[in-house]
Formats: sequence, structure tokens, C-alpha cells
Amino acid sequence: MSEIIVEKKEKIGFIILNRPEAQNTFNLPFAEQLNDGLKRMDADDKIRVVIIKANGRNFSAGIDLREFGGKTHEEYRKTIKIMDEHNHTIPRMKKPVIAQVQGYALANGAGLVFACDMAIAGESAKFGTTAINVGLICLGPAVPLSRLVGRKKVLEMVLTGEIMDAREAYRIGLVNKVVPDEELESETLKLANILASKSALALQTGKEGIYKMQDIPYHDAADYMSELFANLASTKDGQEGIKAFLEKRPPEFRGL
Repeated sequence: MSEIIVEKKEKIGFIILNRPEAQNTFNLPFAEQLNDGLKRMDADDKIRVVIIKANGRNFSAGIDLREFGGKTHEEYRKTIKIMDEHNHTIPRMKKPVIAQVQGYALANGAGLVFACDMAIAGESAKFGTTAINVGLICLGPAVPLSRLVGRKKVLEMVLTGEIMDAREAYRIGLVNKVVPDEELESETLKLANILASKSALALQTGKEGIYKMQDIPYHDAADYMSELFANLASTKDGQEGIKAFLEKRPPEFRGL
């Protein structure tokens, strides 16, 4: 059985976490297949948006603790690098990635949600950076988390390991929307279809710019975003969008 299922339907790609019997915890095949699937989706020109969802009751309970037995320091370094690779993969992707979250999203599972560009949570969802409770600490998940909330909240979450419900996660900006569990799939698809209807080139430009501007000084960021906007305006897609609006017709974007 594959640890990760990769599917696509029209313009939407699906990465399905598929270790429900183990609460979708990360082991090495799972982490490797997750990143491979994401990269394959990004390389597929027919895919505009990617949804990460999970089979079973829980999104992901983090890294399988059996991965921590009897390794050398160098083996741990290699293992953790693979487990945390999605923190690099998702921000570098051209396409928006949405997390569809039910049940527990803990430790590295929470980090995967934090790394996604957007997240829709069912009312059953619960989030926690819980590694501190087994004598470790959620340093990998702290990286995308620190881009979503302030330092004091990051320290509180990472150092206490306490679990919050979906409504609190929404209140502090960890997810975009909370819906009844029975509406989770339809609401996630609704968001994905809205994004898929946009210019793929504009989506790519927007995602690239928003991630990049967080790492550079304010005025440099403003200049950088102006340059990206000028570049986009000069493309065929940029011109098509303006022309279609003025002509009161749907645009025909071609990614050019």
C-alpha cells in the first residue's frame, strides 16, 4: 500500500496522506513520497492547485516515534532533513497548496499544515506542536509557524505542547476557515476551484512575491513587488485579463 496517494481531477491535484492505521504519522517512505508527489504536481502544467488531505480520522499525528530508535547523530540529521523537506518544497512550488484538515494535526503534521499556503479545517480539527511532551521539541514546525504568528505565541505553542481547537487556530491565523466536518471537502474544493479559475502565471507571481518579501527589508520588498507586477502586466495573460474585463467576457488564460 502506498504511503501517499497522488491523484488529479481536471485542474486540481490531490496528495492524500494514507497511513490511517498509524494516524498518518511520518516515516521515511511517507515523507519521501509526500515530497515526490508535491514536486510531480508542480511539474504538471495541467494542475493549477494542490490539495493535501488525509485518509482516516486524523490529518497527521507527526513523526512516527519508531523512527527515533537507535540512530547515530548523522543518521538523525539525514532522517530529520527528509521529514522536514516539505518546509522547503511547498513555498518553492509555483502552485497554491491547500491543507484540508480533520482530526489531529500534531507536531510534524501541524507543521505540514503551517507550511501550506492555505488551510481549511473541519470543526473536529485540533492542532499542537507536541514534541515537547516526549522530550523533543517542534523546531521544524516552528519555522512556518513563526511566519504566521508572533514570537510569544510560537514560544508558547512549542514550549508547552498544548493542543488548540479549530476555532482558536482560526482566531490566531493558522487556518483560513473552519467548517462543519461534513462540509470540509466541499469547502476545500470550492476554494481550490476559485484559485484554479485564475491565471496560473498570476498565481505563481503572487505566491513567489509574498514569500520573497518576508525575507527582505521593507523598501526593497516594495521595489521587488513593483517589478514583479510590471513583469506580469507585460505578459499575454496580463493583457488578456485586462482586455477580457473591458470587453465583459471570461478571460482565456494560457500561462504566458
